[in-house]
Amino acid sequence: MKFSEQWLRSWANPQLESEALAHLLTMAGLEVEEADPAAPAFTDVIVAEVLTVTRHENADRLNVCTVNVGEAEPIQIVCGAPNVAPGIRVPCARVGAVLPGDFKIKQAKVRGVESNGMLCSAKELGVSEESSGLLVLPADAPVGVALREYLNLDDTLLTLKLTPNRADCLSIRGIAREVAALTGVAQTPVEITPVAPAIDDAISIKLEAGSACPRYAGRIVRNINRQAATPDWMKQRLERSGIRSISAVVDITNYVMLELGQPMHAFDANKLQGGILVRFAREGEKLTLLNGKELDLATDMLVITDGTRPVALAGIMGGANSEIDDASTDIFLESAFFAPADIAGKARRLGFSSDASHRFERGVDFGNVRPALERATQLLVDVCGGQVGPIVEQVAELPARKQVALRVSRVAKVLGLTLPGDEVLSLLRRLGLSAELAGDVITVTPPSFRFDLEIEEDLIEEVARVYGYDNIPTRPAASRIAMLPQPGNARDKFSLKRILVAAGYQESINYSFVEEKWERELAGNTAPVKLINPIASQMSVMRSSLLGGLVNALQYNLNRKAERVRLFEVGRVFHGVTAQVQPEKIGGLAWGTRDPEQWAAAKATVDFFDIKADVEALIAPRVAEFRRASHPALHPGRSAEIVLDGIVVGWLGELHPQWTQAYELGQSPVVFELDAAALLSVNPVRAKAVSRVQAVRRDLALVVDESQSLAALQSAFAAAKQPLVTAIELFDIYRGKGVPEGKKSLAFKVLMQDTLKTLTDEEVDATVTALIAAAQACGATLRA
Repeated sequence: MKFSEQWLRSWANPQLESEALAHLLTMAGLEVEEADPAAPAFTDVIVAEVLTVTRHENADRLNVCTVNVGEAEPIQIVCGAPNVAPGIRVPCARVGAVLPGDFKIKQAKVRGVESNGMLCSAKELGVSEESSGLLVLPADAPVGVALREYLNLDDTLLTLKLTPNRADCLSIRGIAREVAALTGVAQTPVEITPVAPAIDDAISIKLEAGSACPRYAGRIVRNINRQAATPDWMKQRLERSGIRSISAVVDITNYVMLELGQPMHAFDANKLQGGILVRFAREGEKLTLLNGKELDLATDMLVITDGTRPVALAGIMGGANSEIDDASTDIFLESAFFAPADIAGKARRLGFSSDASHRFERGVDFGNVRPALERATQLLVDVCGGQVGPIVEQVAELPARKQVALRVSRVAKVLGLTLPGDEVLSLLRRLGLSAELAGDVITVTPPSFRFDLEIEEDLIEEVARVYGYDNIPTRPAASRIAMLPQPGNARDKFSLKRILVAAGYQESINYSFVEEKWERELAGNTAPVKLINPIASQMSVMRSSLLGGLVNALQYNLNRKAERVRLFEVGRVFHGVTAQVQPEKIGGLAWGTRDPEQWAAAKATVDFFDIKADVEALIAPRVAEFRRASHPALHPGRSAEIVLDGIVVGWLGELHPQWTQAYELGQSPVVFELDAAALLSVNPVRAKAVSRVQAVRRDLALVVDESQSLAALQSAFAAAKQPLVTAIELFDIYRGKGVPEGKKSLAFKVLMQDTLKTLTDEEVDATVTALIAAAQACGATLRA
């Protein structure tokens, strides 16, 4: 929620600077996300009156103005604004003034005519992004008064990032209540004076859906002045809260919503065809909303009807068939409470949101329905006049406010802070809670504006907030801390993260909700788990692979001119109709050059084998097999499945050129994804004696088919289980003279060693013979 600090201080004004107030709110759980000045800094700008305007003799688009700045003599200013005219009052920057952007006003000659200042637009003062001319002030603006003082520009606009459970703070009154509780200052709320009915006109109200709308109130106001202008003070507060001014009636309902937290709506009373009936929509009903969107209403949508047709979507938006227009003179003001469960998710389903739905789906104060209606009526009569009818109200069963018991001893145990029962009681009462102390137990009855107080822990949190987290002392642990045993055959996922970070990767954290197109294109998943209520249209399904999020993160980095990207993510993916299978995966992506730019190495693009080495380091000390395989997202000739102990645990490869082009990546990244669970078990480290005798080396040159993979030969050598062999490594691949066409020569270095003795020729020959036999079983022959 965005609001003016000056507006808040008119309700509760603690002796704190803006920065300290923002910190106080944040530490109390009402995070201040932004604190921006209402206008940038500028000096020596005053309210001035234009007395005369004459055409500049040397310029068609310039005027020479005589300006009253509140001094004995007027001054002369050259102005090029199209809307300058005699009699208007505008901001004037005197000589010596400094405008935003460090623009200094000096005495100058413009086309030969002396100019002693500058008449300003809203854009030049930084109070608006657009401007078509001078900022014209009201006719009664006092000449000579500083503009910052006149327009209250020394204000701070605070934006709160509220959690969904704190709907009570979606209003100035709610925030002021918190500030008063946290600082102990008195509140000065607005005085709501009930408006006595001047006419007997009324519209009947009936609640057919009493559980969804247990309270509804409304009244007729006739013969209003539809052309009345919204007061400047109200317009300013609305604009500083991010709401543009529309008309007096609409502005008043929006103002009461911001002030008291009660969303309201005004109908054109003459467009209603009967009494108000609140019910659920019926099959086949339609409604066009104020935003122009035509809806086919579902039967679970709560609507306001005039007995014959829907005229509003309850708690979300009014209908176009009953909206107020320039000809409206009679209105029906509504104020209601709608059950959060019946409003939640409806606006998102329809693809939009509104200030009303944002509040109603979180819960508004059902005890505020009638006072808010009186406040709106009071403002409406003051601004637009009119004759007021009596309030008609229907009340069904309102939400029960169940008592919650809080043990003072439990507060001490959870917070580590011993507070007397009377002090805990005082802290709770400062929040406006009805509380009674009996022995060790405080019984609290949550008020109608606090839907989030249901269990003892909720009250403990309130005590901590009001007492102040900064005031809770930090104490060392009272118990001894013992190191837990670490199994030698297991590791945690943080070990995997550290390996990738050491290899130059950075962790990426992405949403589990992804775009359906990603699942279809990058995971080959044509039946993903769909969300009933997606938070956005591009986040409509649950991911079955980490690849989509990693590619999206790569796009984000490339759009910001990144030259080398290494990303990884550890997270769950979702399979099955109801996402009942949720394995944890570890995935990675590499794009760009193999090494960071440096003088000692030439630039080379990362390739399959670079990332294969990273994956092998991730799996080590176990050894995986990489087998050629296809994947819907990968290049068909540059991809492999990863096999560990005979089980496929993941895949590795270069992104298919089709998707590289579709996602505008420039060059194909190399990506991998593995089952995290398969990597958490490792072979225990075993001590082994270091041999004191020299190793024996033999080289084997084997001729194999071009299609023969190295992995198959390595598996064959391992299956031979020769105890003297300590290493078998490929050191050369040859194609050419002496090797038949369609064949290749693979040269291996074989190291053999015994820790206790020098090997004999017979032992070495027997081992080499066994390895050759294993290779021949795979179709290899010794090279002549």
